Amino acid sequence: MKMINGVSMIPFGLLAGFAGGALDRVLMIITDTFVVIPSLPILIMMTSLMKGSSTVIVMALVLALFAWAWPSRQIRSMALKERDFIHTARFSGESTLQIVVTEILPFALSWSLSNFMNATLSAIGSESSLAVLGLSPGNLVSLGNMIQWARGYNAVLAKRWLWIGSPIVATVILFVGLFMLITGYNDYQAKKRGR
Repeated sequence: MKMINGVSMIPFGLLAGFAGGALDRVLMIITDTFVVIPSLPILIMMTSLMKGSSTVIVMALVLALFAWAWPSRQIRSMALKERDFIHTARFSGESTLQIVVTEILPFALSWSLSNFMNATLSAIGSESSLAVLGLSPGNLVSLGNMIQWARGYNAVLAKRWLWIGSPIVATVILFVGLFMLITGYNDYQAKKRGR
């Protein structure tokens, strides 16, 4: 779901940046509305209203609903048509589609991959927070639910360290691993561009 969210933000941001004018203002008002909405209280309210009956798809949709706005604004800033290299490409005779595909999209896609990793980390953190609060569906197997189940069975007081420690260590390893993957990919792209 985060991948769908990441792919859908690219056309939205590109359209806003390249169109300009009234369309850009309308799209940015919609985007800014989602930027200023505090997601965690709404996620808590929505999941508590569902009373644990939500599915993985519903959880993914709810998390994706609040994750697309910032990346869309960032893609828009990459695609502003007033940038110098875009003017140069336009004077060279490239069409708008050629400019988007050859000049903007390669940078936007590499940025989008890094942003996808960050969005994945954010989704894991949000789901884990909801699960520890007891608001995630009980039948969903996730690291957050594992922590909640261990907390519910008093794993700390019963000295069952593997119950509580395993999901916490797995979460930390996942976060560090994805962060290192993002950093390594960005370093690779920088070397590839000759920086």
